[in-house]
Amino acid sequence: MALVKHTNNSLSNITALPSAVPTGKMTLLSTATASNSASLSFNSTYINSDYLIYKFEFINIHPANSGGRQLKFNLSIDNGSNFNVVKTTTAFYAWHTESNSAAALAYDAPSDLAQSTAYQLLICGNVGDDADQALAGSMTLFNPSSTVFVKHFISRINTHGATPYSMDNYIAGYGNTTSAVNAINFLFDAGNIGSGVIKLYGLAN
Repeated sequence: MALVKHTNNSLSNITALPSAVPTGKMTLLSTATASNSASLSFNSTYINSDYLIYKFEFINIHPANSGGRQLKFNLSIDNGSNFNVVKTTTAFYAWHTESNSAAALAYDAPSDLAQSTAYQLLICGNVGDDADQALAGSMTLFNPSSTVFVKHFISRINTHGATPYSMDNYIAGYGNTTSAVNAINFLFDAGNIGSGVIKLYGLAN
C-alpha cells in the first residue's frame, strides 16, 4: 500500500521511502555463552564507533552456585584492562510472588550508585539457583564511542527469584566519562555464571 504525503494542500502517493530514512536494523555482533564462567565480556572488537546504540540481550542467565545471586556490570575505557568507570544510576523494581501473597513496587536505594566506580547491579533482588530459575531481559548502551557526552544506559530484566517470585528490574544511569567506552563486563555478585547467553547487537546509525 502506498504512503500518502500532504504537500501544499494536495495529496500525492509515495511508493518508496527516501534512502536516508533509517531502518533501525539490528545486527548481531557477538554471542557469549556461559559455562560455569567467572564473567562474560565484550571488548573493542564489537564496542566501537561502528554503531551509536548497542543492545545486550540476556537469555536464561543462571547462577552456578547455591543461594540467590545478583547480576552486575561495569564499563571500561581501556579495552578491558580495568572495569572502573564512574557511574551514577537509579533503580526501581516491581515483584509479585507465585502464591499471590505479596507484591511491591519501589525505588531501591541499595542498588543504585552515586559517582562510584563499583559494579552496577542489574537486578534489585536475586535470581534463584533452582534448575528452572534464571533471568532474562535487555540492556541498551548509547553512543559509547563519544568523546563529548557521558555514556547513558538503560536495562530492564525479569528474574525468577528464589522466593519464588517474578521481579521486574529497571536500572538507568550513565558512565560519567567523556572518554570512549570500549568494553563491558558482566558477572554475578558471588560465584560463577553457570549457564545462559548474552547476545550483543548493534543498531544501525
